[in-house]
Amino acid sequence: MSIEWTPLVDVPALIDLSRRADVRVVDCRFTLSAGGADAGAGERAWRAAHVPGAVYAHLERDLSGPSGAGLGRHPWPHADAFAATLARWGIDRGTRVVAYDDGDGAFAARLWWLLRCLGHAQVEVLDGGWAQWLARSGPVEHGAVAPDPAAPMSDPAFDAACLLRDAEALQRHLDAGGLLLDARAAARFRGDVEPLDPRAGHVPGAVNRPYADNLADGRFKPAAVLAAEFDAVLGGRPPSDLAVMCGSGVTACHHLLAMAHAGRPGARLFAPSWSGWVDDPARAVATSPG
Repeated sequence: MSIEWTPLVDVPALIDLSRRADVRVVDCRFTLSAGGADAGAGERAWRAAHVPGAVYAHLERDLSGPSGAGLGRHPWPHADAFAATLARWGIDRGTRVVAYDDGDGAFAARLWWLLRCLGHAQVEVLDGGWAQWLARSGPVEHGAVAPDPAAPMSDPAFDAACLLRDAEALQRHLDAGGLLLDARAAARFRGDVEPLDPRAGHVPGAVNRPYADNLADGRFKPAAVLAAEFDAVLGGRPPSDLAVMCGSGVTACHHLLAMAHAGRPGARLFAPSWSGWVDDPARAVATSPG
């Protein structure tokens, strides 16, 4: 897919954009961790203070679909349901969308990739997120935002070229010689620890690049730097040979955003990710020395 808009936007640009009627800012702050994290913390933070005009996207309510066998902890939503959510936020095909979260961009990247897969080109992520907005003295609004709804998109559908929807599709990708990049922290990839899922380790054949490696000082590395780093992962192959994964299909979207920023679009998301892979105890699991 071509990138008609730059994937990242900075604070001064968003200050200007947020004044326009055809722009919708979406706050994607969320807490994703072990131990029963407070899933409402991000929404409360949004109500307390947010970028002016920003609506709130809850990871589990708005950016995920119904649970099911093999779908992972954050299942990919149905296109009709996601399109209805966009309409509720006042987003139609002509709306330019800017997403942000607490700083590293992973939750905002999930919304970015959902929109990209739906064929919505006009979407960007605020580089540095809410932390950068406050550091640069961006204006702040308080309280809930309830925009006028838009008409739902007609016949919404996700582009099949964006996704590997299940473990069988991933296995076919690997059997055909495809590459697989795991965005989880190295200790989880190796199998030293597993705080969230029932088995530790990684998909056999995967390589590891933690998504945090895309950042420097809380912002995305320069495009040229990321291009060189992802070219090393690709080893001369096109990005279309690469699938990315993580624990539940959220932080892997950070790699897709970083690759778009680097001028290397074309990789796909293994949507169920590790949590979907290990849903079947018969699937092979690899571990690495600590």
